[in-house]
Amino acid sequence: MSEAIFETLVSLHRNGQSGVLCTIISSKGSTPRHIGSKMLVTANGDVFGTVGGGEMEQRVIEEAQQALAEGAARILSYELNDPGKGDPGVCGGQVEVFVEPVLAKPTLVVVGGGHVGKAVAHLAKWLDFGVIVSDDRPEFASREAVPAGDRFIPGLMSELPEEINISPQTYLVLCTRNVTIDVAGLPSLLQTPAAYIGIIGSKRRWETTRRHLLEQGIAKGDLDR
Repeated sequence: MSEAIFETLVSLHRNGQSGVLCTIISSKGSTPRHIGSKMLVTANGDVFGTVGGGEMEQRVIEEAQQALAEGAARILSYELNDPGKGDPGVCGGQVEVFVEPVLAKPTLVVVGGGHVGKAVAHLAKWLDFGVIVSDDRPEFASREAVPAGDRFIPGLMSELPEEINISPQTYLVLCTRNVTIDVAGLPSLLQTPAAYIGIIGSKRRWETTRRHLLEQGIAKGDLDR
């Protein structure tokens, strides 16, 4: 494995980000790269290393992005003989590539460090989530208030997408104390690719929050998340 790929994998892990490691596992005949050649495709589309370049590599990158979205590994097989028949090359060989998503540890973001947020964080830690706790009251975004937290972000809910990387591996649980906070903070969270957005409250409270957000122009489809 090249140094750049290794260093990038470590960096992705430390920053809670994901990527896809693509490795040639079979090579027969004339091929541009051989068994063991690797390429890393990050979630934002950066590419490190190569599995051969050209049309074949572009197809592998596209498959890698799909594998990342699905969270499932796959084996790709290519004939490199006749582009007229759809082959991605003319080298004359055959190649198989193992495409393996390297997913970030799932992170649960608890917004609101009161007694409910504290309990949710404790359960999330037990389930092996990374736990981030945020509250607009600094004293509630602290280890003293929520011992199970790994990271604490005092500040407004609306600013969270600027503070952390909210990805498809991120789960947002809003344990906030009133409708005003939810109405102000939810719009920015609804624009993220978070895997889950949940909000505590009675049916009446959510109906009130929803009505205010619809009046602000938030799309019904976004609120249905």
